[in-house]
This record gives sequence, structure tokens and C-alpha cells, in this order.
Amino acid sequence: MASFLLFIIYIAFIGLGLPDSMFGTAWPAIYADFALPISYGSFITSIVACGTIVSTLFSARLIHKFGTNKVVAVSTLLTAVALLGFSFSNNIWVMMLLSVPLGLGAGAVDVALNNYVALHYSAKQMSFLHCFYGIGVSVSPYVLSLVIGGENGWRNGYQIAFFIQIAISILLFASQSVWNKVGKTESSTEVDEVKNLTIRETLKIPGVKSMCALFFLTCVIECRFSCWGITYLVEYKHMSAEQAASVILFYFVGMALGRFLSGVFADKVHSWKIIMIGELVLGVAVFLLALPGSAMLSSIGLFMIGLGNGPLFPNFNHLAPESFGKDVSESVISLQMAAAYVGVLVGPLLCGLLGQGLGMFIFPIYIICAFIAMAVITVSAQKLLKKKE
Repeated sequence: MASFLLFIIYIAFIGLGLPDSMFGTAWPAIYADFALPISYGSFITSIVACGTIVSTLFSARLIHKFGTNKVVAVSTLLTAVALLGFSFSNNIWVMMLLSVPLGLGAGAVDVALNNYVALHYSAKQMSFLHCFYGIGVSVSPYVLSLVIGGENGWRNGYQIAFFIQIAISILLFASQSVWNKVGKTESSTEVDEVKNLTIRETLKIPGVKSMCALFFLTCVIECRFSCWGITYLVEYKHMSAEQAASVILFYFVGMALGRFLSGVFADKVHSWKIIMIGELVLGVAVFLLALPGSAMLSSIGLFMIGLGNGPLFPNFNHLAPESFGKDVSESVISLQMAAAYVGVLVGPLLCGLLGQGLGMFIFPIYIICAFIAMAVITVSAQKLLKKKE
């Protein structure tokens, strides 16, 4: 029964990843269809991120009140409805409105499942969890590459995503009793040991600010590719929308593979060492992407960036109970998720404005700056948290 519950959690994380790469992949076709400037895509991503930040900050209270199982099921349904609405949107204003439930639903799922797996499972399961997220974000570019050149184009892609998401939602509602039978929901006796800290109290814990900064930066890098990677390939590398959708898929495949390999070696290699290896690969890849070259060179660079950046998020997350204690991990992870989605908010907005004003050649330079900051903070955070232990 516990293995079946873990399978359900993995499937739910596919649903979390599905919408995250959908909009960025579809945006070149959407802004051409609606006759909009490139930078207007930042409005959508910013609203989604704002909704997610709000959701992550209040998720701990919702989980305590309703339980992880109910929060995840309802939130997944919310994102499915938003995806269906996107497919019928005829202007950006409708999309902006639908971005609110999309962000609220995603944030609740992210916090609930990350904290649940961090508390009850090993680093291996945490990495595999985010590997399934990688599968989710890989599905969207693949689906869109197949249908974006058709009669209904990107709308068909969103409708297919809706059907996948609604199927996941039905599975989550049908499996509510499984969570109770396993006995690991928030109604268990373990909840009595949890300290529900305020944001100020959580930030006072040594090392929390550094970890929040790392979540911010890894998401700044990740969201550049899910939101603006296609646009960079179309506008700067001069690829067609169909070819760019196929090439960007290499990034998401690399992400999924990086997280899978992290899970394979998690029992033998500590999270900090996996983080260091991932950042080394990432460092080589971001400079490779900046080089002028063919679609093949871009594909290799994108794959390596996904491979290096992919393991960072799950390993940062799994360190929370180890570094700060199980009693406050829920509050810490909630704040870390909020910091991550601040990166989701700020990153695409700034990249979109710079791309509109200066040109999309700025894209790899932006990524390099984020990587250098991440590497410096990682070394500092590791020393601080090891000293604390």
C-alpha cells in the first residue's frame, strides 16, 4: 500500500510539471496569433508566480487543516480547469485571469508533496519525485511539437494537457482512502511534533536565507528555459517554432535524466556532493550555450544545462529536515518554495524586458550571471550548515 501511495505521489508530480513548460513553449505561436509584443508573456508568468508565492506561504496552514491528500487533489483539479480555459482563450486578458488559479494550484501541490516526501522518504525518493516533474515538463514541448503546426495549433496542445491533468486529478480523488490507510497524512500523531513558525521566525534560523537564495537562483535558471528558451531559439537562433519546440525538449530530457541519476546514486553520495557535481556540469553547459552554432550545438548545451540543474532542486529540498530539523521542516520548505517562485516571478519578467529592449542575445549572459551567484552561495551555505551540524 505504501508503494502504491508513492506511485500516486509521483504521478501527481507529473501533473505539477505539465503546465510549467506549456506556456513558454506555446508563447511564440500565441504572441503571433494575438499580435502581441514578445515581452507580454511576462505578464502571464508573473501572475502565475504571484499566485504560487501566495499559495506556498499559506500551504502549511491548509495542509494542517485538510491534509496533504485533499490539498493535492483539489489543487491539481484547479490547474486542470485553468489549462482548459487557456485552450479557449481569445486574448491575453483571459489568460491573465486564468493564470491566478493555475498559480494557486501549483504552489499548494509543490509544498505539500515536497514536505511529505522530505519527511517520510529518503533522498532517493525525493530525486525520483522531481524526476517525474521532469517527465511532466518534457511532455508539454513534445506534445506541442506535434500539434503546433496544425489547424488549431497551440490550443490543441493545451487541450491535450487538460485531459492528462484531469486524469491525474481523478486518480488523486479516487485514492483519498489510500493516504488514510498508509497512516502518514497530517492527521497522524506526527503533526503534534511540528512547529508552525512564522516567516520571521523561520528566517532567523541560521542558513535558511542562504538556502532560499539557492532556490531562487536555480528557479531563475530553470524558468529561463521553460518560459523563454523557445523564444531565444526562434528569435536569436532563427529556428522555426516547430524546430525550436523539438530542440528545447533536450533541456527537459536532461533535467529528468539528471534527477533520475541523482536518485540512483542518492544512497551512496550525499546531497551536497550531488549538488556540487550538478553545478560543475551546469557551469560548463551555460558557457557552451553562449557559443554561436548549429541546432545540434544548442541541443547539447540545453541537455547539459538540464542535466546539471535538474538535481539541484530536489537535493536542496531534501536537506531541509537534515539541516534544520523535522519539527520545522514544513515551515522551512514553505519559505523555500516561496523563494523559488519569487525567482519564477522575477526571472522571466526581467529576461522578457531585457529581451524586448536589447534582443534575445542577452539570454545566455543572464544565465551565466545567475550561475556564478549560485556557485558562490552554495559554497558559503555548505560551510555554514556543516558547521551548524
